Amino acid sequence: MPPRGPDAEAARMNGGRMLRSLLFVPGDNERKLARALGCGADALIIDLEDSVEPGRLGAARAQVLEFLQAESAAAPAELWVRVNALSSGRLYEDVTAVLPGRPAGLVLPKIDRYADLEHIALTLEAIEAGHGLQIGSTRLIVIGTETPTGLLSLSQYPQAAAEHCASARRVVGLTWGMEDLSATLGARVQRGPDGALRPVFEQARTTCLLVAAAMGVAALDTVFVEYRDADGLRRETEQARADGFTGKLAIHPDQIPLIHAAFAPSTAELEWARGVLAAFAAAPEAGVTSFEGRMLDQPHRRLAQRILRQAGVEPGE
Repeated sequence: MPPRGPDAEAARMNGGRMLRSLLFVPGDNERKLARALGCGADALIIDLEDSVEPGRLGAARAQVLEFLQAESAAAPAELWVRVNALSSGRLYEDVTAVLPGRPAGLVLPKIDRYADLEHIALTLEAIEAGHGLQIGSTRLIVIGTETPTGLLSLSQYPQAAAEHCASARRVVGLTWGMEDLSATLGARVQRGPDGALRPVFEQARTTCLLVAAAMGVAALDTVFVEYRDADGLRRETEQARADGFTGKLAIHPDQIPLIHAAFAPSTAELEWARGVLAAFAAAPEAGVTSFEGRMLDQPHRRLAQRILRQAGVEPGE
């Protein structure tokens, strides 16, 4: 099995490119689906959950399947589907309806505990077998912080991954959300006057990042809901990249160019990364080297490789 890591997973999810942006699109809106294909996002998350009224869910499933069958082979973006939560009783029908369209994977909301993920994995095995798909081929992005129990259960995920549980092997990305968590907590304010996240939401964000890194999967920052606030989105995305997130969710096509720009390494970063790798290449037998008057070891090498991957360049070893 090839080595896993946040950058490797983010790249593997999109044919070798880093998966920087993932745009939510309502599954029952044909016009928005067609428009989203040309917005430049690395991935579309076709939504069957929050943006679809329950009464329209049957029609939305049929439309999503038709869209996947028509577009998935040649789409410029990966096509993912957010299904309804396991607790809703609608997940099985969602998955059964859309899996024949071979989406890139499924986004799972409101995972309450790791046992939910195991249950979904077993359900997927049965549906994959029924549709003639390879068992285990359906990849998952988990939204892990939408309930208090879900947030507290995230610590179970790395151990499951270490034990090579079949359910954990499906997970290629982890993200977090705070709207549902806010509603459950009765929290009316998510940020302080300075814009910083209030403690419980900062805990959700940090836990998501740490667990993703521990599992070796992509860490995806949550949506920025003030979609007209370009400066706010830029600041938040730059902070996400600085902290170690590999991509960010989006709710509007206009957010995509800003997200990509924020995740793009600067010229100075690229020069530093190339210089570091050149220094290690010049001393292949050494575990340490020096560059620009500074002693470097393997963590610096890994950081340099990560910066180049963020620029779409696969670094040499």
